[in-house]
Amino acid sequence: MFQIVWILIIGLILGVLARMLLRGPQAIPLWLTVVLGAVGALLGNAVAGWIGVRHTSGIDWIRHLLQIGFAVVLVGVISPAWSRRKVSR
Repeated sequence: MFQIVWILIIGLILGVLARMLLRGPQAIPLWLTVVLGAVGALLGNAVAGWIGVRHTSGIDWIRHLLQIGFAVVLVGVISPAWSRRKVSR
């Protein structure tokens, strides 16, 4: 249960950072920001493990940069698609 809370906190932090790094408005809700940040963290961890920099002594700067990078890409790709979707009620 506590791991889910950490995933949500990290997703929120990475999603908000990604939105701050991108230019212009991102018309996505907060819950989608958290989800995209969490997915960015997951992808960043996977790539960091693949290239062998997931666990280092000290702060894992490369892993964190990969996480932020994936979150930025996801928010950058999903935000325009989200704003173009048609809402049918």
